[in-house]
Amino acid sequence: MPEGHTIFRMASDHRRWLAGQTTIVLSPQGRFQSEADRLSGSKLVDVDSHGKHLFYRWSDNRVVHIHLGLYGKFKKYENPPPQPRGAVRMRVIGREITVDLNGPNQCDLISPAEALAIRGRLGEDPIKEDADPEKVWSRIQRSRKTIGAALLDQGLVAGIGNIYRAEILFICRINPERLCSELTSSEFESIWNESVQLLRLGAEKNRIITVRAGDSISAPDGKLRRFHVYKQSECPACRRSIFYWQSANRTIYACDVCQG
Repeated sequence: MPEGHTIFRMASDHRRWLAGQTTIVLSPQGRFQSEADRLSGSKLVDVDSHGKHLFYRWSDNRVVHIHLGLYGKFKKYENPPPQPRGAVRMRVIGREITVDLNGPNQCDLISPAEALAIRGRLGEDPIKEDADPEKVWSRIQRSRKTIGAALLDQGLVAGIGNIYRAEILFICRINPERLCSELTSSEFESIWNESVQLLRLGAEKNRIITVRAGDSISAPDGKLRRFHVYKQSECPACRRSIFYWQSANRTIYACDVCQG
């Protein structure tokens, strides 16, 4: 499932390609047909995101809420676009660019009030300039979860997925099994700051990057590593084995020594 940096980057790209234009909206698959008929010929005002949720905002106070889930993806074409490929739920045709949406978990036409309600159910998004870490810290202190589980709880922090949680906690040298209530304010600040920096870097580079330039972390086979602990066999710091187990229904990776 795409993590928050990918959705943030999508919103920025789609806004640049399509916002401010009167568009044609189609549903080649047919599952979004009545909604597409209502939207086609109206202006796409803006595209924004929060965590893993994308919002297309149209004139006349209409919003398309998209959650890609595990299988959803967008395809971009220069106009004129080719025939739809696969089960295209929604096709948006602008002046120069066409965007196809295939296989999303959600693609719904909703009201601004409903969009606001979705946002209200989500935690703060570290990639956003207006994110309030104090709100997150307040909720973290009251949580009975482990920090490893909490970072995947989109109601606490929006946009962090399985790769980022493992990497952030390793960089901060915090064990994923630590209870949220046991974290100090400085430890939370470290987690938040790393989340902000890594998500923004990921959006800028359009890929997850957690090993920074100059770290020169190599795997046992000598190749440079993309990640510190995620799906790795050996800790880059102490060279001990990486442990992995299930946390919040996902596999978490950590070094038992460095994060002990």
